Amino acid sequence: MSAELREATRADLDALLGLIANLYSHECIRFRPSDVTRALVGLIDTPALGGVWLITEGEADALGYLVLTFSYSLELGGRYALIDELYVKPEHRGQGLGSMALRQAEAACRALGVRALRLEADRANSGALRLYSRLGFRAESRDLLTLRLTDQ
Repeated sequence: MSAELREATRADLDALLGLIANLYSHECIRFRPSDVTRALVGLIDTPALGGVWLITEGEADALGYLVLTFSYSLELGGRYALIDELYVKPEHRGQGLGSMALRQAEAACRALGVRALRLEADRANSGALRLYSRLGFRAESRDLLTLRLTDQ
């Protein structure tokens, strides 16, 4: 049996929260379960915003997840998508799951007429950077800056 990307539903919230907690712990991101749950439900219930998918294989627990959101850019010529989060459990890395998930996300975006697919990567995460580069993602000459409006 091979792994697949399956659209998440509200029934998957507990599994997703466990995976997200693992990613945030690894990346030293503050995990706020209520905020994450609210954001997940918003994406699951409103496909125009993006989507949430689980990486699965048969009846086993989820092996990872991918979150994609939509935005719009004049520079890019219209709607673009952001891979907001991609996580594969450590024991399942190196098996092509991240590549499979990103290729399926790319195909879905192309079918929707999305003009570009973006993602963020920690500069110290050499494994992720190699994967993204292999799949055609390229660093741009500008940095992504953030002003958090909810933490002021």
